[in-house]
Amino acid sequence: MQETSASIQITALPAFNDNYLWLIHAGRHALVVDPGDASVVQQALEAGGYQLDGILLTHHHADHTDGALALQQHWRCPVYAPDNDHAAYRALDAVRVKDGEQIVFETFPDLSCVVLSLPGHTLDHIAFYINQQHLFSGDIIFGAGCGRLFEGSPPQMYASLQRIAALPATTLIYPAHEYTAHNIAFALTVEPENAALQQRAQETAALRQRQLPTLPTTLALEKATNPFLRCLVLSQQAAFYHWQPVDVFAELRARRNVF
Repeated sequence: MQETSASIQITALPAFNDNYLWLIHAGRHALVVDPGDASVVQQALEAGGYQLDGILLTHHHADHTDGALALQQHWRCPVYAPDNDHAAYRALDAVRVKDGEQIVFETFPDLSCVVLSLPGHTLDHIAFYINQQHLFSGDIIFGAGCGRLFEGSPPQMYASLQRIAALPATTLIYPAHEYTAHNIAFALTVEPENAALQQRAQETAALRQRQLPTLPTTLALEKATNPFLRCLVLSQQAAFYHWQPVDVFAELRARRNVF
């Protein structure tokens, strides 16, 4: 599946059971986000005749980083990773990037890339916001869901999701996993009468029956159907009336963990 904007194209590369490695390309130049499997990326580069000019890592989990070293050694390209001393980044001699920092690629003159710090799933988690339109979000937000809290706290994760929610509604979000159908099944236990969620369930089922990705998603769609972005709305409803939104989030995440 390919998404196209004015200056770049974005291709989903399926890997493992449910990962997407995102290939960003323009002309013969390419970047890759979270290459957990080098062979999948290398095959796509060779098929498209692309040169890999950079690797972007959102966090240190192996399914996001394990292919980076082989690709870096083959292409002699830089790796950009969170500003953290994790062993996975040291092995790559990665360029450490911080919140608000802009990454410049000489071979992508029309591409702007801003780093957003979004702790919660891991403490070092970042996202890459490209051309103020494309958010490569790793494991912070998924279609109709969010990541588990392996290292961070509910307030950290909730704040990160609120930061995403403040972006323009037209933002396209590129999560790293195909979890949408299962997340929707959970979301329907929270808001069974949500018409937008019901419609999304039907559309998602149709896509998956055809073995097509449900991603990228839009922020507008997530705000209408993703319970983890709807905690303030839910706090006004009977089941959570008078709860603080962050407490609604913590309860929903606990329920989703065992769903």
